[in-house]
Amino acid sequence: MTFEIDRRNLLQMLGLAAVSGSVLSHASFAFAQDSDSVTIGWPSDVPSWDPNLRFNPDAQPIFKLVFDQPLDQSPDLKLIPNLITKWELKPHGLSMPFEIRDDVKFHNGDPMTMEDFQYTFIDRVKSGLKLDIANSWRTLTEIEVLSPTSGVMKFSAPTPTAPQWLAFLGSYVVPKKYVESVGAEEFAKKPIGSGPYKLVDYQMNSRIVLERNDDYFGEKPKIKQVTIDIIKDPSARTAAIQSGQVDITVNLPVRETERLGKTEGLTSEINPFTRIIILQMRNDKGFEDKAVRLAAHHAIDKAALSKAFYGGAAVPLSVPATPGTPGFVEDYKFPYDPELAKKLLADAGYTADKPATFTLAATNGQFPSDFDIARALVQMWQKVGLKVELQQIEYSKYFELNRGGQLPEATLYSFDNATGDPEIFAGYLMNPKMPFGAWKGQEIGDKILQLFTEPVYEKRVKGYQDLAKEIVDTGANIPLLQSVQTVVRKKNLNYVKYGNAWVLGKTMSWS
Repeated sequence: MTFEIDRRNLLQMLGLAAVSGSVLSHASFAFAQDSDSVTIGWPSDVPSWDPNLRFNPDAQPIFKLVFDQPLDQSPDLKLIPNLITKWELKPHGLSMPFEIRDDVKFHNGDPMTMEDFQYTFIDRVKSGLKLDIANSWRTLTEIEVLSPTSGVMKFSAPTPTAPQWLAFLGSYVVPKKYVESVGAEEFAKKPIGSGPYKLVDYQMNSRIVLERNDDYFGEKPKIKQVTIDIIKDPSARTAAIQSGQVDITVNLPVRETERLGKTEGLTSEINPFTRIIILQMRNDKGFEDKAVRLAAHHAIDKAALSKAFYGGAAVPLSVPATPGTPGFVEDYKFPYDPELAKKLLADAGYTADKPATFTLAATNGQFPSDFDIARALVQMWQKVGLKVELQQIEYSKYFELNRGGQLPEATLYSFDNATGDPEIFAGYLMNPKMPFGAWKGQEIGDKILQLFTEPVYEKRVKGYQDLAKEIVDTGANIPLLQSVQTVVRKKNLNYVKYGNAWVLGKTMSWS
């Protein structure tokens, strides 16, 4: 039996304290700003200034200001030319001829050439550096140079998502001559890209200051200076936007977002986008028993979570893909059924005296209401007889634990997919050979490896849809909600809204 409750009742039921909006309601608001600059309040720092080193979704809007990717995405997520002007993935998926621009310069004045492409995607990986692009470009064996501006990417196996990866995580072209002259470590300290902004000041976990690159080959940004204040705590970001310390910020709790949107001089948005809020599951320890995993899923009232914490804007999910993307399965629904959850546990031999136990890890403030959701989950699970310990982790610690196979049985996480392609949802999330998910079951992994090399688009998408249902039916992953991004900004600050929630300083202007 299902039930509906509003946010106030859910918080009372769970014993959670609602954040009062009155504390800041009378704070003075600063309207004045330099029309040539903007300050962004951002939840996290870059993992490194080497953009090929580590995949971190929330760093992409920062990297994209300093570096360029071969391809880009339009606000509606279509692939568009950037450093690469033309490309053609062959039907067999084993090669892709492409052409590049001849008018691109790095920030030190050096021209970008095919050598920089070769260095970024081939030489750096082969040199032994532990770069995350070694995973995304594992099938790339050669870039055959045909002319100063044309070449062919060659793959050891069909690579149907090569174009998507040219616009996704870690695929930023770096300057060969500069990196080799100063070394990888110094490059990470004093990065040079070809992007619309240059890095002029950096204080780790505090502040990033960028100045417009007036020699940029593309459209010149209207804002000359972009300052990014790293403010990890959502309450502090709330205070920063209300006081006028920052001009725009993201990922505030929905309640605060709605309140600030009614404040004079501010406006707010709650935007669903191509991320999924999920529970990453292990296949061992307290989750070795499939019955426990499925009971944990049946016990979750996703509609109540969306209504309580996102004003109903976050779409409940049954598969790890967002509505409107190719991997979404429209007619598949995993039911909320706490009585079935209790029965599964009882049939598996668990009792009140011998309950199933596990640990849930969650960040606090990385995405809107993340830790509140985690506490709500613990309460829902307790109602069906699951005993759960809640553990708070830092966003940066999550990556370290995940790579080391040290995450607990369940981890609340918001998984990014700026492209919308199903490979980067289910494929990368559930592949045990990659550092993105906690599930290490090889049966699902083998099916994913086959799909990775399927060149026929329709067959590949159908395979991922079938796989998505299998993932959920076996309890290998628990999709919860489509992520929403909350944005609060000064009313006269304009920016371009992207379907993947990029908030790019290069698109901003004052009216």
